[in-house]
Amino acid sequence: MEFRDYEEFWPFYLTQHRKRATRRWHFVGTSFVFLFVIIAIVTRNAWWLLGAPVAAYALAWFSHFFIEGNKPATFGHPFWSLRADFRMYGLMLTGQLGRDLERLGISEE
Repeated sequence: MEFRDYEEFWPFYLTQHRKRATRRWHFVGTSFVFLFVIIAIVTRNAWWLLGAPVAAYALAWFSHFFIEGNKPATFGHPFWSLRADFRMYGLMLTGQLGRDLERLGISEE
């Protein structure tokens, strides 16, 4: 699919994450990114940074293939998907994702 800009992509991204379990796996994966970055800083060992995307994408892709039953948006739009992952994480962390889903008319499964 083609999108003019990120704001047009965002609703599509959310439709690809309708199931709460999918979003939770993404949340855990993104949390690992922050954890690995902190460990890399504390230990002064940059090798931990290699684990951040591996852990995040492994959990996210697992959720798409086995829970959501769709292809990750990362395959078609890698940079916008990464940005949307962090946006969804922030909205989940602050309890505001439901409001965005409702605003966009996206039902949860």
